[in-house]
Amino acid sequence: QVQLVESGGGLVQPGGSLRLSCAASGFTLDNYVIGWFRQVPGKEREGVSCISSNNRSRYFVDGVKGRFTISRDNAKNTVYLQMNSLKPEDTAVYYCARGYYCSASLSDYYYWGQGTQVTVSS
Repeated sequence: QVQLVESGGGLVQPGGSLRLSCAASGFTLDNYVIGWFRQVPGKEREGVSCISSNNRSRYFVDGVKGRFTISRDNAKNTVYLQMNSLKPEDTAVYYCARGYYCSASLSDYYYWGQGTQVTVSS
């Protein structure tokens, strides 16, 4: 059974850091694209970043480039999203997903985790 479980969210002050984890089970992570998305109430889910099976990464939100870093540890079957210099506008539920293509399109992903809340507030 394919499962993706996010963790690492929480409350952090502006300027702080968090590292989100996406732990995969039921499949071998290194064969697939993994994407990170986020969603705030009343808005559509948006693609943040993705990493392909050959470790190529992409970032889709201009405001996160240089602050967020996606990486994978195939031995742990886990993908990470390191988030630094966090801003209040980064507040959202963050989801990871397994997909066909490293893209920001939700339709390219077909297994989703349950999400983890990130709140950036003083």
